[in-house]
Parts: sequence; C-alpha cells; structure tokens
Amino acid sequence: MSEVNAQSSEQRLSYEQARDELVTVVQKLESGGAPLDESLALWERGEQLATLCQQYLDGAKAKIDAARTRTQ
Repeated sequence: MSEVNAQSSEQRLSYEQARDELVTVVQKLESGGAPLDESLALWERGEQLATLCQQYLDGAKAKIDAARTRTQ
C-alpha cells in the first residue's frame, strides 16, 4: 500500500476504530510467533495508528481548551 493510500485510509477511521485496531495490533505483537516481516509490518501499522489516535486526542484537547478560554 502506498503512503498516500495508507493516509487516506487512516483518515477515514474514527478514533474508536483506530484505537480498536491498535489494540488488535498490540495483542498480535505481544502474543509473539509472527514471522519477522509480519512483526515489522504490524509494528509500522501500530505506529501509524498511534499517531492517528494522538492527532484525534490533540484535536479534542484543543477544542476543550478553546471552549474553556471562551468561558473565562
């Protein structure tokens, strides 16, 4: 999958979908037994998902901070 396709696919994921997929990736990595190539692909996908989740959380925090600023 190209980087552009991966990004557009990620952008369609909700926070909850990205988080749930990240949990699945972590469980697969923690269970062990996957070949090295698969483990590396899982790790990379996990990094992408973690970044996406962080972006959602940062956006939510910014909205909360803006709302707090308006009410003060």
